[in-house]
Amino acid sequence: MTVRAGWLLPNGQTREDTRLAPLGTMAPESAVTSRDGVIAGGDPLKATGVAAMQVQISTGRALVQGTTAQGAYPVAVTSPETLTVGDGNAQYTRIDSVVLKVYDGLYDTSEQTAVAVEIVQGAANATPSPPTLPSACLRLWDITVPAGASAGTGGITWESALADRRRYTAAYGGIIPRGWGLSFAGAYPGQYRDNGAGLDRWDGTAWQPLEPSVGWTAVTLASGFTNNGNAQGTVRYRRITIAGVPFLQLRGGVSWATSGSIPNSGNLLAAVLPANCRPAALTSLPIAAGGVDIKLDAQTSGQLRLISSSGVTTWAALSGVQYPLDA
Repeated sequence: MTVRAGWLLPNGQTREDTRLAPLGTMAPESAVTSRDGVIAGGDPLKATGVAAMQVQISTGRALVQGTTAQGAYPVAVTSPETLTVGDGNAQYTRIDSVVLKVYDGLYDTSEQTAVAVEIVQGAANATPSPPTLPSACLRLWDITVPAGASAGTGGITWESALADRRRYTAAYGGIIPRGWGLSFAGAYPGQYRDNGAGLDRWDGTAWQPLEPSVGWTAVTLASGFTNNGNAQGTVRYRRITIAGVPFLQLRGGVSWATSGSIPNSGNLLAAVLPANCRPAALTSLPIAAGGVDIKLDAQTSGQLRLISSSGVTTWAALSGVQYPLDA
């Protein structure tokens, strides 16, 4: 048996079943249901086209949730499973789904006690959609089956036909890995998930990014200043959070025409920084400039000002500047 489940067989599971199935308390979705999904590790339950109309699902482990009364089934696929896709409809495309399906005659009408990797066929349509799945069924992949597809007509182009629908789960308290679909709600305040670029924390109402990935915004320089001073690029800024403290980061460089004479009384910006990017108090930082070290004043008004001594030439660098915004 290469597809097996824990807590399913009426006569009990074997010791090998117990060792292979992902037993334990998994991430909840409600008071008594668990978040079903694939258990991360390698590339579990990966789909690969192996013939014109055949797809192979690799080994892996997962949790399949049934009804609330039914509970969840830990499942292990211990050897690759090869499935045959039915021929395409004569007129329309359809979308089939590769699933992990638990059959439990105590809760369904199958009169079986089994678990399988199988294909649920979708309806052929001018605008096809994946099939609706029953309880105790976990979607892994969608397969677009073109009209007329068959082994005799060349079959399925697997590179474009397969759509990854694996979503992931984790043990209770673990971080849920990034998978297909981020539109699920958290189950309890303090739950974490990987959003693909960082971590989100569920606050009871919404997912809140811990340290969101924030892009850079170019400033508008005052008259007399140009970007790329000392070949350091355009002056840009971004607001980030470090250990719960808001910071502003700067990068790039500025230049001006006349050595020793900084334009506009040193005020760099024609348009000051937005309110949430201004420090609570005047913040002064040493920066590099042509000829000497000078000072950058980050003002509460949102203006950035260069303060220099004699000897400065025609450029100043802002790369690496970072300062807190809180009091």
